[in-house]
Amino acid sequence: MIKTIIFDFGDVFINLDKPATEKGLLKLGVSKITDEMYHYASQYEKGLITTKDITNFFSNQFPTITKSDFTYAWNAIILDFPEYRLEFIETLSREKKYNLILLSNTNALHIEKVIETMGLGRYNRFKNSFSKFYLSHEIHLSKPNTNIYEFVLKENNLIANECLFIDDTHKNTEAATLLGIHTWNINPKTEDIVNLFTINNYLF
Repeated sequence: MIKTIIFDFGDVFINLDKPATEKGLLKLGVSKITDEMYHYASQYEKGLITTKDITNFFSNQFPTITKSDFTYAWNAIILDFPEYRLEFIETLSREKKYNLILLSNTNALHIEKVIETMGLGRYNRFKNSFSKFYLSHEIHLSKPNTNIYEFVLKENNLIANECLFIDDTHKNTEAATLLGIHTWNINPKTEDIVNLFTINNYLF
């Protein structure tokens, strides 16, 4: 029996254009996305380096890229947050039938953009719908490393097989499954979070 539902954020609630950041950086003159760049992005996602650090990293390699240009390209991934999804999670929260947790791989710049896109009021409505709101750069852990799921389970005294984890990235749901957590690898092109109970009715 599912008692806790753990949600990803991007392409579950807020729409993303995942290739947009790489395309934006290439337009700014970044010749290719290197392993070192991915490493810096990963460190930034875990809050192990600052916004200034990652901005300086790119500007040192590509002096023509301004801070504002980098920020625009970096945040190009963030799209809209449909109101009907916000209403869905608020309704689910009010019903108090399930413990609701957010678990997102993100970074400081992306969250700033999310708040700008949603508006602070709507962002707070969303955040307040959850008992815990875990952002990777704040807890210094990221998916798909199993330690992030172990952290959530331990921190909240959860039993793995009483949890459902929803994420659009297969490697993230696959890692959670290894710990005995039920998962839904949602396809944002064909599925919608508001159909959670219809698609996963066998779990509830």
